[in-house]
Amino acid sequence: MTQTSQLPRQPHAEVPDEPPAPPGASEATRLMCAGTYFDAAYRDAVIEELYVHEERIVAPSLGFDAARVLAHALRARRIELGWAGAILALWVVGLPLSGFSLLSFLFSYLLLTAASWIRGPKRRPPWYRRVPATWMRWWGILTLIGFLGATVQAAFGGGEQVFSAVGAALTPAGVPEPTGEITKPLQAWVALVVLALVAGCVAAQQEQFARTLGQELHPSRFGDTAADPAEHFTGRRFQRLRERIRMEQRSPLVMYQGAHPFCGAGQAHDTWTLAVELRPDPDRTEPPLPVNNRVILDKIHELLARLRLPSPHAGDAVRDRLRAMELDECVFLPVAGLPRRDLAPYDPDAFLAHRTESVEEGGESRRHFLRARVGGWEEEVVTTVFVRVHTQGGMLMLEIAPHVLLPVRADFENADRVAHQYRNNTPLGKAVWALARTPRSVIEAIATLVRGASLTFRTQTAGYGGALPDGPACSVRELASGDSASLFQDMDVSRYLKSIQDRVAQGVRQVLKEAGYRTDEFAQKVVNVSGGSTLIENVKGSFAIGDNNVVTHKAPGVAGASSTRGADGNG
Repeated sequence: MTQTSQLPRQPHAEVPDEPPAPPGASEATRLMCAGTYFDAAYRDAVIEELYVHEERIVAPSLGFDAARVLAHALRARRIELGWAGAILALWVVGLPLSGFSLLSFLFSYLLLTAASWIRGPKRRPPWYRRVPATWMRWWGILTLIGFLGATVQAAFGGGEQVFSAVGAALTPAGVPEPTGEITKPLQAWVALVVLALVAGCVAAQQEQFARTLGQELHPSRFGDTAADPAEHFTGRRFQRLRERIRMEQRSPLVMYQGAHPFCGAGQAHDTWTLAVELRPDPDRTEPPLPVNNRVILDKIHELLARLRLPSPHAGDAVRDRLRAMELDECVFLPVAGLPRRDLAPYDPDAFLAHRTESVEEGGESRRHFLRARVGGWEEEVVTTVFVRVHTQGGMLMLEIAPHVLLPVRADFENADRVAHQYRNNTPLGKAVWALARTPRSVIEAIATLVRGASLTFRTQTAGYGGALPDGPACSVRELASGDSASLFQDMDVSRYLKSIQDRVAQGVRQVLKEAGYRTDEFAQKVVNVSGGSTLIENVKGSFAIGDNNVVTHKAPGVAGASSTRGADGNG
């Protein structure tokens, strides 16, 4: 009998005749929304940037929807604040009713916390960290079990000094013993009930987060934005900011902060600038034609658009992400001097005016770029190339600024796995998980309420709503990016960049050749500036092989008109 295995779901690359998936339904958006439920620091950073600082214009959102991430960040904070309030109330009520014996359990939390600090963030810490951390962690577990057993024994009338005896037995020499003396079984029962209720709250909060991952954030349901409960929040501030974010993040007009002009595009990747003298081609008898920036950009746009076409032999079977490459023109404007955020010129007529004026001016603060974007791996690896061309004083300047957004953090990627594992755990496993986190719940609840109060206080009193507009201080997508990409992803980024850069160089060379200018110097400089990553054949047949090549050119008519020399000895 033949067995067939079900293959994993393959990411689908849209073809040009199909409408692209909306950024709000991309996998990157879904993972960032999931991250707001499991990482309080990231959630607070999203709220700080997009909600508290109302004066900041949102960074361009390449392949995701920042407004939907904010909606889930606010929802996750509301849920966490509710559970934190309930947990803190239980501790506050339970402490005096239990004769303050619950304080003894905090001693176990301090030991476990100290063990985490000693071990450090590394997966395999050195032995001088691992050994004391292991000893401290097991001591914390033993004290927790000991105090829990002592409480149960006291609840059944097992002695008046049981806590003192347990504390003396489990506390190391030189460490003050935790005090807690239960004189009445009723107080012990109160302590057990409070611990059970707190553990129930901890488990219920995790259950709610895990259920969110399995329902509205599940890949099969996340595409339905209208059914997302986070989008139904009726706060006026959120509704106002959501509409403004969704208008700004997709606009080809980029309002930037002077220190971070490409905020949101990711890490700069081999940015380079080339300047070449426009010299007439000696092989042509007629004078060269004038060229301008628009002619060159239109040719580059034409050649880049051809990258979307698959091989004729493959047809529709091709799923290369280059088929869905986005090409547009954007204008960068400084936000300084804008009186109000809502006065930014985002309407189409204003943008067309800026684009028409900036394409030829070559200004310093207002800059025009041709933007080519490839969203690979379900918009988790975004490659963006900004191209700027300027002709001035008989010279041609070409600027290429590639940027790469790395994949979403690994812990966000594993959110589905963690939630699935928790939902399918046994009742005993869930109980042990909750009980292990019960002693520290009061500290975490206090920290959560303090952070929430601080954000609310600054939102209401800092005056950000009436402040002068400012550019984005950070991008929530960049905050969610990991430190590295896989080898497959690196290979794809390299292929996208080389393909786009080669077409850009070909477009410039074709315009120069058709207009009657020499192209040999341009070909040589492209190879030198780009580190040998772009191959251009000039009109005399020069070629380059290998890395770090140096292209030399001899006058026409001399044997061996052009040659290349591989600096690394590989070609």
